[in-house]
Amino acid sequence: MRLIGWCPQSTASRVSRMLLLCGLLSLTVCAAAARAAVPLTVLSNDPYTNTTSFHQAEVEPASFAAGSTVVTAVQAGRFPDGGSSNIGWATSTDGASTWKNGFLPGTTVYAKPAGPYAAVSDEAVAFDAKHGVWMIVMDGLDPNYAGIAAIVSRSTDGGLTWGNPVTVQASTTQNIDKTWIVCDSHASSPYYGNCYAEWDDMNHNQQLHMAVSKNGGLTWTQSTVPNAPAVIGGQPVVQPSGKVIMPIQQAGNIVSFISSNGGSSYTGPSTIATLSFHTEAGSFRSYPLTSAGTDSTGKVYVAWMDCRFIANCTANDIVYSTSTDGTHWSAVTRIPIDTTTSGVDHFLPGLAVDPATSGATTKLALTYYYYPVSNCTESTCQLDVGFVRSSNAGATWTARLQLAGPMTMSRLPDTSLGYMIGDFVSTAFVTTSAGDAPTSFFESALAVSGKTCTLGDNSSCRQRTVAHKTAP
Repeated sequence: MRLIGWCPQSTASRVSRMLLLCGLLSLTVCAAAARAAVPLTVLSNDPYTNTTSFHQAEVEPASFAAGSTVVTAVQAGRFPDGGSSNIGWATSTDGASTWKNGFLPGTTVYAKPAGPYAAVSDEAVAFDAKHGVWMIVMDGLDPNYAGIAAIVSRSTDGGLTWGNPVTVQASTTQNIDKTWIVCDSHASSPYYGNCYAEWDDMNHNQQLHMAVSKNGGLTWTQSTVPNAPAVIGGQPVVQPSGKVIMPIQQAGNIVSFISSNGGSSYTGPSTIATLSFHTEAGSFRSYPLTSAGTDSTGKVYVAWMDCRFIANCTANDIVYSTSTDGTHWSAVTRIPIDTTTSGVDHFLPGLAVDPATSGATTKLALTYYYYPVSNCTESTCQLDVGFVRSSNAGATWTARLQLAGPMTMSRLPDTSLGYMIGDFVSTAFVTTSAGDAPTSFFESALAVSGKTCTLGDNSSCRQRTVAHKTAP
């Protein structure tokens, strides 16, 4: 992803939002963090050797689960100016117990067989139950790292093999950025089998674009969307009624767009919240993008990083809002991972909602990165991965489980927008014989003695995609 135009909220704006503090701290705080040996499964490792990328460096895993099958996709071999050498995938069909992995064909010049693009980026995963097709969407980049196409790779055998990508949108005038995808897999929906792709156009003030497919991703039709500039990071979800609801960041706000006609057109935006966030220390690339999911009734949960509850905006919490119609949203709620005076900085949330649960027993799971000490420098910042969960729709949360870390900035690819672990992480509820197990997908950077992660040096980076499955 190539991100532009990010401006933190003013001090005055942050202070005014602190007035909401007393009325919104109603959740149970679990301050003690669980620290134990956590088993991690390595899913993918960058195999490429071109000297223009960071190697043995993977970033930004996405995932989607349907029953006992879960697919994750990740960028391998990140370029400093945008995109990666290819997209890797890993699939489990037995509840995240065993895995098959590989790299997509026909994408970049480095793929086997080679494709037309210099790099690919912004991958996301979806499953179309009606047509039995798994999909990975991404944007294809030219040699100047501009997005010239939104493309989709398809698998018709449960995510175990993948074909050459099909084109969602190709353009000589757009700069396609931050693609995402979701499919309507509700058999009762009038639009069952529709799949919805999203992106923004950086050449035209990050204007919103949407497209819909009705045949398993083989062909795509452009949707009619409002004039919606300055958007980025949309994550559409689908309710059982077939309504598409898409939370997205727009010009300092978190907003939503909706479609009630199968993706032919969209309306909006509706405001979810005004954005207020702390910029991470350590020259680390981290932005307040949304992470969304739905329960079995279609209630939408959307999470993002936000500093409104912390004095002087010196660190971020992970917060969320909910809606049943995509237009009216609840007050922003803080996830009480640490106290507001702890100095811990939380960012890059990957929220999962168990689609088999609803109401007061909705199960939520959150994977995220954090600095134990927010006030750090490029040489002293320690990057960790945390996990919390709720079994009662967010009324209470477990103590933090540290999944990985500490990692230092020198172990991460140094891109044009800062040291990069990815612009998001991912969590999915995977069906097992014991119940639905929340599974975290993230990057863990292993130490290499005496070395920093260096462009083109295949021996210096050790940033691999890993998974952790928590018991149901």
